Amino acid sequence: MLSRDKTDGRNSQIVGLLDIGTSKVACIIAALDAPERPGESRRVRVLGVGHLRSRGIKAGVIIDLAEAEATVRAAIAQAERTARLTLEEVFVSVSCGRLQSSSFSASVDIARGVVRADDIERLMAGGHAFAEREGRTLIHLNRIGFRVDGAAGSHDPRGMAAARLSADLHTVAADEAPVRNLMLVVERCYLNVRALIATPYASALAATSEEERRLGVTCIDIGGGTATVAAFADGHFIHAATVPVGGHHITLDIAQSLQTPLAEAERIKTLYGTMVVAQSDEFETFSYALAGEEDGARGQATKAQLAGIIRPRVAGILGMVRERLDKAGVNAFAGERVVLTGGASALVGLGEFAANTLGRPARVASPMPAIGLPSSLGSPAFSTVAGLLAVAASGSGEVSGLRDREALGGGYFERVGEWLKTGFA
Repeated sequence: MLSRDKTDGRNSQIVGLLDIGTSKVACIIAALDAPERPGESRRVRVLGVGHLRSRGIKAGVIIDLAEAEATVRAAIAQAERTARLTLEEVFVSVSCGRLQSSSFSASVDIARGVVRADDIERLMAGGHAFAEREGRTLIHLNRIGFRVDGAAGSHDPRGMAAARLSADLHTVAADEAPVRNLMLVVERCYLNVRALIATPYASALAATSEEERRLGVTCIDIGGGTATVAAFADGHFIHAATVPVGGHHITLDIAQSLQTPLAEAERIKTLYGTMVVAQSDEFETFSYALAGEEDGARGQATKAQLAGIIRPRVAGILGMVRERLDKAGVNAFAGERVVLTGGASALVGLGEFAANTLGRPARVASPMPAIGLPSSLGSPAFSTVAGLLAVAASGSGEVSGLRDREALGGGYFERVGEWLKTGFA
């Protein structure tokens, strides 16, 4: 039995990564080799991969435990067979539960006049408790910066003389019931949840570069049932949002407009879907099966007609994203650049269409090659699971989901000790 905390014969750390999405369930088992020299990044070896079309999941929410469990169990089994090992725990992405981003400050008095580790722990625990008010579940907690007696700029205040220590914090919280159902599915597959990672954060880590995040960037992951948003400024994760509309809604629009089965509508979207309308598209036709026709009758449409179905839905998704960003007021901090990823971002011309709709430069991105995924998983559809791998490889203290399993029984993620250990060691 190998888990995250155990090693293989090459003294590598083994990690399991699980993305339970609306359109697919993806599981990756990877080995993280120790760096050959201090300061070098860890080498990633993907040992096993499993992915299947989702069942029992809608807009990232579990709606049928039995069907979701069967799909997740099958995807994990695929990965375990290839890797020739059995997982005990996994990093899991979270897009359900109406993810809500919040930024605030927390402060503590320094009784001994010098900042110590327990002062930081009290400070972060206070921020943790504030984030879980009203019964919501904390998924992510990251520090934007410390202030010592009101002076900003300190990265590690331990040992500094101070009367009061403050921290600017950013959190992502979710409704508790959908998150518990997600974890229940994983536990019914005889796995522990090592960490819960916010989907927008994971996707952004995979699709954007460190330099982009430092300069400011907004990453939009258009998945099957949801579109998630992550904004970064000065290298810090500063905002997350979720829109309950995604690529599956585009497929539904095509099926309804062309009166074709959903499977056929998905095929049409994949083969002919485009956001760019050329003059020749008025005359370029394709045929498709009609729904409910027993004699095999087929319909016919032009690429221009198809674009006329797709463009309004995509414009609506991007419009909702823009509304959420404007309401949050993060555009002034997150820079001008937009990066698009996720399965629905494969539509031809989406980058240019998004740039015109949002009024900002935009590009479509696949997972960064440095993450170490094989080429077969290099499409934008696998950005979330690639981001989980990036989180696991970094060991970053930016993630609040690293918790003991026993914490699930009470207030859920009741302590902040692991965050402090990884963030300030």
